[in-house]
Amino acid sequence: MNIKERELETKSIDPMDDIERKSFSIIEQMEREWPEMTEEFKKIQREQYELFLHKQHDYGPGNISVGTQLQTSEEVKLSLTGLWFRMNDKLQRIKTLLLGNKKSAVKDEPLEDAYLDVSNYGIMATIVSRGKWGK
Repeated sequence: MNIKERELETKSIDPMDDIERKSFSIIEQMEREWPEMTEEFKKIQREQYELFLHKQHDYGPGNISVGTQLQTSEEVKLSLTGLWFRMNDKLQRIKTLLLGNKKSAVKDEPLEDAYLDVSNYGIMATIVSRGKWGK
């Protein structure tokens, strides 16, 4: 057995290493190719996170858990259904504004806010689905 064969035999191959390297290289590539877009994406994520924290400070987690502890599948389904209703309300608002060629229905509620709300509700639904809401 030559040195090269021994190195291959003793080297453990972790498929996650390749996936992580590939993912990281894609991130680097995209950030190089599209710096303004990728920076704006990260900026919006931060804004959404801050908005989420302010609203949760005001409402608490009970508004999404619908007063339950989210311990049963029925409680989780109720929570996710409530989030779906909230997203649907926002999507209907977006549809109305877009089809009506309006930028805002109310002076202080621009169309962009509805986009961000839908996105945040999607993240919140994911947190509920993963069993991390209110923890």
